[in-house]
Amino acid sequence: MSDVHRVLKEAAIQIGSGGSAGFIEVCIMHPLDLVKTRLQIQPGKPVSRDDPKYYSGVFDCLTKMYRHEGITSYWKGIIPPILAETPKRAVKFFTFEQYKQFFLFGSPTPTPLTFSLAGLGAGITEAILVNPFEVVKVTLQANRAVGKELPSTWAVTKDIVSKHGFGLQGLFKGVSATIWRNGVFNMVYFGFYHSVKGWLPEYKDPLQEFFRKVAIGFVSGTLASCINIPFDVAKSRIQGPQPVTGVIKYRGTLRSLGIVYKEEGYLALYKGLVPKVMRLGPGGAIMLVIYDYAHSYLTARFK
Repeated sequence: MSDVHRVLKEAAIQIGSGGSAGFIEVCIMHPLDLVKTRLQIQPGKPVSRDDPKYYSGVFDCLTKMYRHEGITSYWKGIIPPILAETPKRAVKFFTFEQYKQFFLFGSPTPTPLTFSLAGLGAGITEAILVNPFEVVKVTLQANRAVGKELPSTWAVTKDIVSKHGFGLQGLFKGVSATIWRNGVFNMVYFGFYHSVKGWLPEYKDPLQEFFRKVAIGFVSGTLASCINIPFDVAKSRIQGPQPVTGVIKYRGTLRSLGIVYKEEGYLALYKGLVPKVMRLGPGGAIMLVIYDYAHSYLTARFK
């Protein structure tokens, strides 16, 4: 087998494994992503705790959404992530492997710094590609319409483009916050997972080895979520509906973080942390474990 053929085969395996991991993860965990967004875009204090537009927490949000918008509301805005997550995760895992080679710095084996810098590079690349889908997703998730009144993904996309175009007020609105969010997340996520996986001995028993990887992946996703959540809040505020129609309050990552901190306090920077961890803890484990097993399967299948 030629070197070119070998490289292309490995790239195809990385892309196929990453895409499979992303598709399965988003289908399972999307409702918690929606709850996270709803919690993050609600500013200030409620008029009443019975207000259907105010959520005191994860389960209150799920209950009120079910009561007022129906069970299918849990999957509002899922089409953009499905369209985005398969290629997004494929790109993330593929570029991670390429950045990993770049950041070896002459070392024969990857170090924790190698994994972290490769994760940062993969996250930044991923963020630029996925931002348009994020803008559409957040717009759909913020919409409280029910059933047929809910606009389609295509209708929302056309509306955004017709009113604001493709630039920083359109489909690339909040791209700097997305870069911060994804870059920081993947730096911690990949850095922790691959470093700890290399330190902890493997089990010969397949079931024990499976749970070893799941546990490390869960901690990786949880830790990364806790560290990058303020940037996620800023992204949701920038990309979501503004408090006053026609007036742009949240503009720029650091400026938006400052406004949230000044007006709502330090804890507001961690809005949506619980559903985020509930999603990206197990979701992080799902992605990394599926990627590892899919990569092993495809490598053996296409020797």
